[in-house]
Amino acid sequence: MNSLVTHVRGLWPRFGLLVLAPFWAIVVVRAAQRALRWDEVLVALVATGLAYGTARTKRLFLGILPIGLVAVLYDAMHGLKDLGLSPERVHVCDLRAIEMRWFGVDVGGVRGTVHDYLQAHAVPAVDALCAIPYGIFIYVVIGYALYLYRRDYPRLLRFTWCFLALNLTGFIIYHLYPAAPPWYFHSYGCHVDLSTSANEGPNLARVDTWLGFPYFANFYRRSSDVFGAVPSLHVAYPLLMVIEGFSLHRVVGRVSLIGFYLLMCFSAVYLDHHWICDVVAGSVLTLLTVALVRRAFRSKLGELAPLRLSYGSAPSARRETGDSH
Repeated sequence: MNSLVTHVRGLWPRFGLLVLAPFWAIVVVRAAQRALRWDEVLVALVATGLAYGTARTKRLFLGILPIGLVAVLYDAMHGLKDLGLSPERVHVCDLRAIEMRWFGVDVGGVRGTVHDYLQAHAVPAVDALCAIPYGIFIYVVIGYALYLYRRDYPRLLRFTWCFLALNLTGFIIYHLYPAAPPWYFHSYGCHVDLSTSANEGPNLARVDTWLGFPYFANFYRRSSDVFGAVPSLHVAYPLLMVIEGFSLHRVVGRVSLIGFYLLMCFSAVYLDHHWICDVVAGSVLTLLTVALVRRAFRSKLGELAPLRLSYGSAPSARRETGDSH
């Protein structure tokens, strides 16, 4: 026991327990609510293992800490689901009117949205294609963070802190400007019912049927933001990867990053989850967030970015200008 305490204090001379407080606090709260999920316990255990493992795992923990905090924030938002919301404040048909004014198309001789046309001409193969980025985006974000950990640690820190800042800003906007997604309008019209639960929409429901298990239904059942269409964070994440990773790759890597972003933009609209203006708003928010976070790193946070730790050995960030991808 004494050796364990010595080990932890060697890694964390200060704040050794506080760094894990958010992860275990959400476990305790969710357990008290009798709503604890296995993945919430898994996140807390992984965070503990990384934080108290070795100097290298501590370095990784610090690098991906903002992603872990987003997971905690996502669960904590269930308690704030209806904060500031009222049926009168939720934007549905006024947002659809803006969509038709800017991006409207002819649908059977009537002015409508791109979503109206796509829903009337859905193709199972396209359902499956668009389900791919929606089904793997969080794993791609985590995987790319691990890649940056090995390749360029300061860039990893910018990437993960931008990720956290995007989510914080997005959650705030959801409550300042609550907006219904296209699938909500196609299901309920202009009537706003705050008790409505988030769902995967008709296209992803068809994919679940094809898969034979409710992958997307289970995923969206956990969401607390039915009226969080603006901005689209789905498109923000791959654009963030493009911005932070573009200079690290050669042609194949760059095309892959841009292709994933463009496929996500198309999928967000095709799957009836976001208006086109949501996609634009998510992209603009990403550009602004990256600019602000980079400015912060260049000033005060920039002094911490390299994190040249005084304990143990750690993998050095490689500075190559290109790779094989």
